[in-house]
Amino acid sequence: MRILFAGGGTAGHINPALAIANYISEREESEITFVGTADGLEAELIPRLGHKLSLIKIHGFERKLNMQNFKNIFELPYSIARSKKIIREFKPDIVIGTGGYVSGPVLYAAAKMNIPTLIHESNAYPGVTTKILSGYVDVVALGSEAAKKYLKKYNKVIHTGNPVRPSILSTGEFEARRILKLDERPFIVFFGGSLGARDFNAAVVDWICETADSKKYRVMMGTGKFNQYDSVIDRFADKGFEFSKHSNVTVSEYIYDMDVVMSAADLVVSRAGASTLSELTALGKPAVLVPSPYVTANHQEHNARELEEAGAARVILEKDFSAATLKEAIEELVDDKPKLVAMKQASKRMGTSTATEAIYKEAKILESARGGGGARNRVGEFHK
Repeated sequence: MRILFAGGGTAGHINPALAIANYISEREESEITFVGTADGLEAELIPRLGHKLSLIKIHGFERKLNMQNFKNIFELPYSIARSKKIIREFKPDIVIGTGGYVSGPVLYAAAKMNIPTLIHESNAYPGVTTKILSGYVDVVALGSEAAKKYLKKYNKVIHTGNPVRPSILSTGEFEARRILKLDERPFIVFFGGSLGARDFNAAVVDWICETADSKKYRVMMGTGKFNQYDSVIDRFADKGFEFSKHSNVTVSEYIYDMDVVMSAADLVVSRAGASTLSELTALGKPAVLVPSPYVTANHQEHNARELEEAGAARVILEKDFSAATLKEAIEELVDDKPKLVAMKQASKRMGTSTATEAIYKEAKILESARGGGGARNRVGEFHK
């Protein structure tokens, strides 16, 4: 099978594509290519993992009237034309999109060229790209059943859950803690998303500086890319924090071995991107979630509230997130072992590891229907 994946910008769009790609390549002979932009995180991650990446030039629309949005309008025809060229050269059996603005021109071009198409929407509130493409692609796969009510035009909708990278599930907690040389102290992991989050990082730095001397916790912080690391290190320096005196604290730009780190964690404090939450629940990890208020339709809070209502997470809105509120949440959860165990159990109940299998099966149906028009002739359905 020849599969073209479109999705990028952040790890939340890249990791689901990688999970699906890995699942397919383990089960049959396949040729896989990714489409992304030179500015997105995929430009580093995809080649780093040994995959081929073709580039288009496209930017996301901002939620305000400015010159960049006008430039984006003029980019669209060129990005669609470039997508068609990539499709003609690669000749995919199916094109799969995993969200973000990169998916738009690629899947639109593929649908117009009568190539089987599938888009996966990971969030409880679907993005603009998914809403637009749902009327063109053959299949819309949903990470959350709640997303369907926001789609007005679609061909076929299935509920799959969100793909989780196999590596996330490959290392057990005890083995992960051994690899990281952890002791009996609670291990708390912080990350504000692959691109980082300034206010989130500032509150975490302040909490670390206030509590690190006690050496009560082992702490790992991923600052995110694009100048976030430097600003975090500067904030530590301004507060007189010396890393040489605090071996219990590790700070890096990006946590590349997240599969091991997340498996070992006692508590995760993070944003509430759908991909992150899928990995947390697959592992059964309790979390303190700080949804980004800067995303379309506040979809991260929709995601986070689902976990909170199930008892798997504590939600702190960014406007309320500070060293003080973080300290209160961490001490309440980590010091209350029965509560932490209950959260782990609730998180695990929400997790799924079958999404990649469901998407693969749908891809095979689309592949077999190609040429006979079967995929395009199906009426809208919703399968649980």
